[in-house]
Amino acid sequence: MTQESLPHFFDLRQSFPSKPIEQIESAVHETLASSGSLRSIQRGQRVAIAVGSRGINGLSRIVLAVVKEVSLCGALPFIVPAMGSHGGATAEGQTGVLRGYGITEESMGCPVVSSMETVLLGKTAEGLPIHFDRCASEADHVIVVNRIKPHTRLAGNYESGLIKMLMIGLGKHRGASIYHQFFPDYEYCLDRLVPSVVDLLLEKMPITCGLAIVEDAFENTTHLEAIPSKEILGREPELLELAKSLLPKLPFDSVDLLIVDQIGKEISGTGMDTNLIGRKTNDRMAAIDEIPKIRHIYVRSLTEKTEGNAAGIGIAEYCHQRVVDAMDADKTKVNCITSAHPSAGAIPLVFNSDLQVLLAALSQVSVERQRLVKWIWIRDTLHVSQVACSEFFYKESLTRSDLEVLGSPEELQFDLRGDLINRRENS
Repeated sequence: MTQESLPHFFDLRQSFPSKPIEQIESAVHETLASSGSLRSIQRGQRVAIAVGSRGINGLSRIVLAVVKEVSLCGALPFIVPAMGSHGGATAEGQTGVLRGYGITEESMGCPVVSSMETVLLGKTAEGLPIHFDRCASEADHVIVVNRIKPHTRLAGNYESGLIKMLMIGLGKHRGASIYHQFFPDYEYCLDRLVPSVVDLLLEKMPITCGLAIVEDAFENTTHLEAIPSKEILGREPELLELAKSLLPKLPFDSVDLLIVDQIGKEISGTGMDTNLIGRKTNDRMAAIDEIPKIRHIYVRSLTEKTEGNAAGIGIAEYCHQRVVDAMDADKTKVNCITSAHPSAGAIPLVFNSDLQVLLAALSQVSVERQRLVKWIWIRDTLHVSQVACSEFFYKESLTRSDLEVLGSPEELQFDLRGDLINRRENS
């Protein structure tokens, strides 16, 4: 097989609903005011604002707006990283993660207090020890800021959101490790575990409220809601359903090869969103009730913001040598062991060029089907509104009202090293 054997590709754009909030600061003010969440905060009290490691669009604007609202109460806000073991499971590393999102003492106008120390609050009826960030525990109030969305492994009413941040994010490395040891016993469904944990947290810790963020398929904040602490347990499942309804998706449900330009922790906890690629239950294949069905995945690089954390690379069958070169083995190892997902750090087959990978992937189908392979090329799992597809999908794309075909199929272009020359900037 040669380069000429490869399928031709065309670009298309998908339509997703989008109603972004333009005035973030006003929206934060209005929801905090209408919920009455800050009424209990008194002048001179210390308020910990918990912020995680997810790549939330406009996170620094949202957090700064919360800081200002707390300051208007005459209180003393400070920011604590609430990200479990991320950032290499060090205080300095977690401060660095926030810095990468533009959240610093200078930009926020308040201290960033990072520590991996925790306090043990007690044990649940199931025997689960509950750890909580020591610095946050010493505050008069704790406000949790996080996005609500489907998790890459957890299933049920509580996946990625305020509850998970209270449990795992503020549990720091020690707490996160313990939770992930328990998750397999509950089949990665937290519905039975969450109530007793949250009851203990609310009893022992000064948790005042949560600020829930819901994004649309374009990463725009489409919903902001301040939720008093006692209402989080009941409200979060409803917001999770809203988030699921807004999820982006691939344009087709059956794919032979998914080419992914980059993976990283700011994109997803597993580097690429398993909800989008259909590998939430198993690393290597979709479950019976999962879509899409993707046979093979090829990862071309790591994002700069992931800082070498390649957790999730083990979900792919192929990767480029540059992924391995950029990988921080220690960060990846700590993250995968803490999350009880060691296979997520396994290195797949490594190739020195894109051309080598594509020819290898092509060899996995019969000669008769090689020009009819179903391949899709995306930037990452957060950006799938514009993608490139192999010519197999061309005729169907022309008939679908939700897809806009942006050109006819053309040959893939490679540089002298055999690496792909990127097409239009994916968005």
